[in-house]
Amino acid sequence: MGEGLIGLGAYYLVDSVATSAGVRLIFYDPSRGLFVEVEDREYKPYFYIPHPPTHEDEIIVRAIGGKASIAEKIDLFTGEVRRLTRVEVENPKNLKRLSSMFKISWEGDIPFSLGYIYDHNLVFGVPYHIEGGIIKPAYRLTDDLKGDFEERFGDIRASDPEKYRLIEKFFTLCSQPIPEIPLKDLGIREEVSSEDLYLTFTISRVTNLPISSAYTDRRVSIWIRSILNAYLRSRNILIPKPEELMRGGVEKRIQGGLTMPPESGIYFNTVVLDFESLYPSLIDAYNLSYETIDCNHSECSANTVPSVNHHVCKLRRGVYSILIGALKDLRIRWFKPLSKDKSIPDEERRLADATAKLLKLILVASYGVTVRTYGLAQPALAESITAYGRYALKEAWRMAVEAGLHPIYGDTDSLFLDDPPDSGVTKLIESVKRRLKLDLAVDKRYSICVLPRAMKSYLGIMKDGTADLKGLTAIKSNSPRFIQKVFGKCVNELKDVRNWGEFELAKDRILKIFNEAVAELRYGKVPIDDLAYTVRLHFNPFEKDETLHQPYQCAVQLLDLGIKVHKGDVISFVKVKPFNYKGRTFTVKPTSLIDGFHEVNVEDYIKNLTSALNQVFKPMGITFHEGEGKPLTLTDFL
Repeated sequence: MGEGLIGLGAYYLVDSVATSAGVRLIFYDPSRGLFVEVEDREYKPYFYIPHPPTHEDEIIVRAIGGKASIAEKIDLFTGEVRRLTRVEVENPKNLKRLSSMFKISWEGDIPFSLGYIYDHNLVFGVPYHIEGGIIKPAYRLTDDLKGDFEERFGDIRASDPEKYRLIEKFFTLCSQPIPEIPLKDLGIREEVSSEDLYLTFTISRVTNLPISSAYTDRRVSIWIRSILNAYLRSRNILIPKPEELMRGGVEKRIQGGLTMPPESGIYFNTVVLDFESLYPSLIDAYNLSYETIDCNHSECSANTVPSVNHHVCKLRRGVYSILIGALKDLRIRWFKPLSKDKSIPDEERRLADATAKLLKLILVASYGVTVRTYGLAQPALAESITAYGRYALKEAWRMAVEAGLHPIYGDTDSLFLDDPPDSGVTKLIESVKRRLKLDLAVDKRYSICVLPRAMKSYLGIMKDGTADLKGLTAIKSNSPRFIQKVFGKCVNELKDVRNWGEFELAKDRILKIFNEAVAELRYGKVPIDDLAYTVRLHFNPFEKDETLHQPYQCAVQLLDLGIKVHKGDVISFVKVKPFNYKGRTFTVKPTSLIDGFHEVNVEDYIKNLTSALNQVFKPMGITFHEGEGKPLTLTDFL
């Protein structure tokens, strides 16, 4: 991680507050343990309207006591300078309301106190010198950190200078020391751990939000909006209205990632390759941004996005692409490797890991906000991101086949290879980097991997015996503990399996576990609580008049006992032998109302256990028969 340098008398900017007279900046002096306030009464809240203003606009400006002047801003979409009318008002509390009085206005929804920070190129959470009312940065990098930075990022300077500048800025900000600050004085009452304090300052520095907001508001869309707005203001680019950002698009369903159908079966020595930060990497590598999608340059129209009716600008570097690319490179090239560097202290590694996860959270959301977040959504951009994602997976699959490798499953950003040679994996990674401009890396190595026919579900046993499970019925949170325990025992028998001979022995042990579980059910030796299903209600139970599904059968019984049950509540029930309840046939009872095991519908539980196990073990050549509990091999089944 390293440490930045701060001089004596440095003050950390922690908050900004709009006042009736202007803006009050709040700093923290760690050397004295005091908060220091600096007020600027000259700065006034403002927004923009078209120039020249209409007669109606002029009347409204006079009516609200505004002060109009001519301003020049850069249009995000054309890159051209626009003349606008800047309207200053006195009271920042009325900024949004007053701007909405005009037919067309911009930036009235930017909080006044944040707008001040953006306009004065200040950043929350970092140290400053205050000399005669003038605020100057008090942070820089040590010579060692400068060297480390150039080693990791120097190659970007020539190829992408603006991204390089941004990475350097974020790197410098994140490298500054974290002061021990009494957060209770900022309205944060609970105890805050050192790691939470560190993350709060990191969020504040990256997103340019006050310390208190960084701690309390964990909406990632707010973070991304602030990152984008701060950058646009710093470049004198007019922040577009939400409808302008949509570029004429309408909210609609966006086609997501691609899933390649799995080759169902059991595999030994499976290597899983992952595109590192796929969507953020696509945004960066293919210059995907609000203004670069479907630009107006005729020479760019041939630079089409695969499988969708859009093209990408080749003449301008996209704002969103630069921002997301900088954060992505900072995570992948610095914080992620640092978190695994055993040559540095454990505490430093732990904080690097926390920062890597924080940046990943922002990066993962960088696509989602373009789909549905008001003020950040643009359907054309969202469509282009996922289209390039599907293209990348298909191309990587094709390249793997061409290289003589055997891909067996692909899902969005992951590619499963059956027993590939290390040299083949290395060459594929290099080919993807060269042809697709994307980073493909080994994510997992399974000693044994089971792929059911169903997509988005699999079982893998890592080299250390750890089970990696996804999308399987038996591990769903609402499945009874009984089914989860039996499944866990069966999976545990695979942890030391490395070949077909060892697998054949494991099959016998798995069949035995199933037989014993069925016997426990038939003889009533399973605790009632282990048979309970836990389900969240998605409807108000008292509003459902049609045939009641099992969770609502349970809810009705609880309501009749005077127990309040509402939408969103989690309820627990056991499957029982069918019984008549108020003229309807019910098949479950609340767990708390079960009189004894004699009520349990044993055959139903055997059926559910069999189904859950067959999802995973049938591709292995093991099929469980739900009738008498007699297990059959795949040969017998066929």
